[in-house]
Amino acid sequence: MWCIPPDKDAAFVCAMEDVLEVYHRPYDESRPVVCFDEKSKQHVAETVTPIPARPGEPERCDYEYSRNGTANIFMRVEPLRGWCHVDVTTRRTKVDFARQVRDLVDVHYPRAERITLVIWTT
Repeated sequence: MWCIPPDKDAAFVCAMEDVLEVYHRPYDESRPVVCFDEKSKQHVAETVTPIPARPGEPERCDYEYSRNGTANIFMRVEPLRGWCHVDVTTRRTKVDFARQVRDLVDVHYPRAERITLVIWTT
């Protein structure tokens, strides 16, 4: 994914440099850098039976679908360690977010001195 800064936005460039500095830190087991992301996803079902793939042709699916609810995906990744953890929840509330952070601290990093969380916000 590209990050294209707004024109002449010094505050954005400064913030981006701060994030890049965090990613440039050497690996330290007692001070992990963990990326935290969350995303809502739709559960969808086909309403028209897809046409199966044939040699040289892909499967063909209709654009029409029925919506069958949503789920939320919480993902925590520590790139320098090669670790990731994903939880799927039915909701996306402040309490759910806090539970994920507590799980990260208490279960996955109980001996860490400090955890640096990189969280994308919009």
